[in-house]
Amino acid sequence: MRTLTLPIDERLAGRTVKSLLAQELRMSESLIRRVKLRETGILLNGVRAFTTASVQAGDVLTAEIGDAPDAPDAPRPRPMPMPLEVLFEDEDILILNKPAGLAVHQSTRDPEELTLENALAAYLPQDCIPHPVSRLDRGTTGIITFAKNGYMHELLRRMLHLSEFRREYRGIAAGAVEPPMGAVTLPIGLADGSTYQRAVRPDGAPSRTEYASLAQANGFTLLRLVPCTGRTHQLRVHMAALGFPLAGDWLYGMQDARIARPALHSYELWLTHPLTAEALHFIAPLPEDMAGLLQK
Repeated sequence: MRTLTLPIDERLAGRTVKSLLAQELRMSESLIRRVKLRETGILLNGVRAFTTASVQAGDVLTAEIGDAPDAPDAPRPRPMPMPLEVLFEDEDILILNKPAGLAVHQSTRDPEELTLENALAAYLPQDCIPHPVSRLDRGTTGIITFAKNGYMHELLRRMLHLSEFRREYRGIAAGAVEPPMGAVTLPIGLADGSTYQRAVRPDGAPSRTEYASLAQANGFTLLRLVPCTGRTHQLRVHMAALGFPLAGDWLYGMQDARIARPALHSYELWLTHPLTAEALHFIAPLPEDMAGLLQK
């Protein structure tokens, strides 16, 4: 069980356990409520403590932040081993380079399908429940971040779209993109009559994508794409709305025999680790199917 430890010094003395959990350890209200139900969830000097208790200098406060005991009967995906390209892993975070054609979550329509969820069930210990922080479509390749517990998931979600958690994508659009750089700020919502497809619509959620052309070849434009918000299919919808859908994007553009998926890749990540403050930086090179579209 993952446990956080907070030694109490003079600066923290006199405060309540709850204030320390919330402000110093940055635990959410819901997590505190769940953790305090466990026998060993919140301990002060090794003894179960009420959240209203006050602490003194020299005390040691500990809190269990693992997920499994909170939902012991929750179904666990069937372990299905597959090779994983791990870019980073520690006790709380796992960062992978995702291949194309692999869904993140198991589907009720095809429970036998291999997904990242199944692969991680085989890769991680049984008491570790991974939470995707930034989701990728089945066809999208590249960097994807998982939290290994609900506590880290909440910390990372708070950082999304801030300088502490910054992502860049590479996309290949059909045509010569004009203007060559700019921002798309069109609102996005569900397309009429669909539970899956998205569309630009006035009553949609505010959305912003920044883009810049990096190269042109073979009637395509290689783009740097920065999602400033996190709407479903945002980069694909915004480029299509600009008049330059991503190559191979059958849903928002046209199929292309040269690539079997939307040409979108999660390319680069800058992350400040919420617990260690370590500055992490990762690049996943452009996959072969996308690079091939630009080769002369």
